[in-house]
Amino acid sequence: MKNSELSTLPREFKYVRAQRLDGYRVSERLGDPVIVIEKNQDGYRAKLFGRRKIKGDFRYGEALSLNHNWYIDEDTIRPLPNDIVDAISSTFTEFDLQKLSFPDVLALKRLSQNLIEIELDDDVLTPAKLQATRFTKPGSISGLVASLFPYQAAGVAWMHSTLSHTGGLILADEMGLGKTIQIISLLLLSPPTNDAPALILCPTSLISNWRREIFKFAPELSVLVHRGPNRAGRYQNLQIAQVVLTTYDTAVNDISILSAFEWSWLICDEAQAIKNPDSQRRIALTSIPRRRCIPMTGTPVENSLVDLWSIADFAIPGLLGSRIEFEVEFPDGEQSARMLKRSTEPIVLRRRVEDVAGDLPERIDVDIPIEMNAPMAAEYEKVREMALDKYPVAGALVATGQLQMFCAHPKLQATKFDAPLWEDKAALVGLVRSEIQPPKLELTVDLVREAFSNDRKVLIFSVFNRCGDLIKDALAPGAHVFWEAINGSTPQLERQSIVDGFTNHDGPGCLVLNPKAAGSGLNITAATVVIHYTQVWNPALEAQASARAHRRGQTEPVTIYRLFYENTVEAVMIERSQWKRDLGNEAIPIATRDHKDLKRALSISPDSKNV
Repeated sequence: MKNSELSTLPREFKYVRAQRLDGYRVSERLGDPVIVIEKNQDGYRAKLFGRRKIKGDFRYGEALSLNHNWYIDEDTIRPLPNDIVDAISSTFTEFDLQKLSFPDVLALKRLSQNLIEIELDDDVLTPAKLQATRFTKPGSISGLVASLFPYQAAGVAWMHSTLSHTGGLILADEMGLGKTIQIISLLLLSPPTNDAPALILCPTSLISNWRREIFKFAPELSVLVHRGPNRAGRYQNLQIAQVVLTTYDTAVNDISILSAFEWSWLICDEAQAIKNPDSQRRIALTSIPRRRCIPMTGTPVENSLVDLWSIADFAIPGLLGSRIEFEVEFPDGEQSARMLKRSTEPIVLRRRVEDVAGDLPERIDVDIPIEMNAPMAAEYEKVREMALDKYPVAGALVATGQLQMFCAHPKLQATKFDAPLWEDKAALVGLVRSEIQPPKLELTVDLVREAFSNDRKVLIFSVFNRCGDLIKDALAPGAHVFWEAINGSTPQLERQSIVDGFTNHDGPGCLVLNPKAAGSGLNITAATVVIHYTQVWNPALEAQASARAHRRGQTEPVTIYRLFYENTVEAVMIERSQWKRDLGNEAIPIATRDHKDLKRALSISPDSKNV
C-alpha cells in the first residue's frame, strides 16, 4: 500500500485493525498525542502527532488529520487515545486549527491542558531579524524614488509578508537604519486609498520630517497634515488623501472622527508614547479601526515589561493575553524577559547597526527637520521682532544670532552678539520661557537614550556651552554613564584625558563638545553616534567636528544626525551649508554667511500665523 492510499482508511483505529495492509503492520501500543503547530505561507496550522520514547529520545509520527485517532510510525500504524478527536474539537472550539494567527499560536501555547500537549515547530518562533535575511528584495517598488540598502529591502519584504497573517508587527530597528523609508516603501507595496488612507501618528516635532520624506521618496502619495485650527472637522474631510499625518495629542482630541472609519494602515512613530496601558492616550488610540498596525520604536522596553505588552497588544490585540494574565506570567525580571523575548521576537524586527554593517556605508547622515510647537514658534517671532527693533543697523546679524540661540534653547540669552565668542557667554536666564518644552531637546533625549540602551557612545556638538547641562538635566543619565564636556574653558592639557576616559569607559557615554574648541585635533572613534544639536554656517567646521568619530581607526559605521527646526534660521543654515559644501572642497575657507543668507533667515517663520 502506498502512502497516498492510507487516506482511504477509516479514521478510527478500531476499524483500521481489521484491514489487511501491504507494507504496514498494526500495533496496539498507544502513542502520546501531541499537537504540533507549523508555519505556512498563509499563517499557522496545527497537526496531530503521536509520540513515543525510544532509548531516551522521542520519535514522532504524523496522523493523517486532526480527525484520525491513529498515526504512522515509519512502517507501523499505532493508535492514539480513542477520544482524542472529540477532545480536540471540544477543547479548541475558539480556534480554526487549520488557519491560526500568531496570537492564536501564543494563546494555544499558554493553554495548560493535561489531555494533550502542544509544541511549536522551530520555524514558528524564528526571530524576525533572521526571518528577514531569508527574504530577497521585493523587486522594484512602483513609485519609490530611492534605492534601498539590501537589509532595508529585506525588512520591507518581511513586513509585507508578515502583515498578511498577523495584521501587525513592531519595527524596532536601531536609530539610523531607516525605519521611515522602510515604512514608506511598505505603503507603496499596498497603497492606501482616499477612502481608507494610512494614518501616521508621531510627535509634533517629527511631522515635518515625515512630510518631507514622503514627498522625497514617494511623491505620488498624496499627504494631508491634520493639525492646528484648520484641521478637519468631519471624518469625510480626512478621506481626501492617501496618507494623513497627525500628532498624538491631536489624535486624542479628535478621536471621535479618527475612529469613525477603518484606516488601511495605522503607523505609530516613537511608539513609546503608547507604552503606558493606563494612559488616556493609549486607551483612546486603541479605538481607531485599522487593517494593519505598526508601532515604530527603538526602545520597546523602557521601564518594565508591561511597556512591551502595551505596544505589542496595540500592534496585535490579544497577542500576549490580557494584561492581568501577562503580569502573572511575566513578572519583571531577567528570566521573564528571556521568556518574553522568545514569544515576541517573531513579530519584532529589531536590527542593530552591527547586524547589517556589511550593507551600510561607513557614514550614515540623517537630517531631521523638527517643527516647533506653538508656544515656541510664537516666542521665536517675538525674539525676531525685538532684535530687529533694538538693532536697526546690525539688525540682521544680531537677529540671526539671537534666533540661533533661541533654537538651541528658549532659556538661553546673551548680551553682546558682536563680541568675539559671544556664544560662549550665553547663559540661562529667568523663568519667562520656563514653560516652553523644546521639541529638539526632547528628540535629542530620545536619540541619546536609545544609543545608551544599545551601549553606544555619543558625541553631541553645540556652539552654546550650556546646552550640555540642559540635555543632561533632561536625560538624567545614571551613574554608569560617562558624561563630560569639552569647550573653550576646558584647559588644553585636560582635553585628551577626558577623551581617554570616554574611550576607556566600559559602558555608554556622552561627550558634549563645542565644535570651535573640539572640532579638530581629537580622535574620538569610541563614539558611533554624532548629534549636531546646533548648526554652524561653515560646512568645514561641521565636517571637522563629525570627523572626530568618522576617521581612520573607526571600525563601525557612524551615524551623524543634524537636528534643525523647520522654517527657522537653522533650516537656512542647513540649506546654505549644503550649497557651500557642494560648491567646493570643504577644506577651502568659504564665507560663513552672506546678505542673502541673513535675508532668507529673517523672512521665514515657524509660526503659521506669520507665514
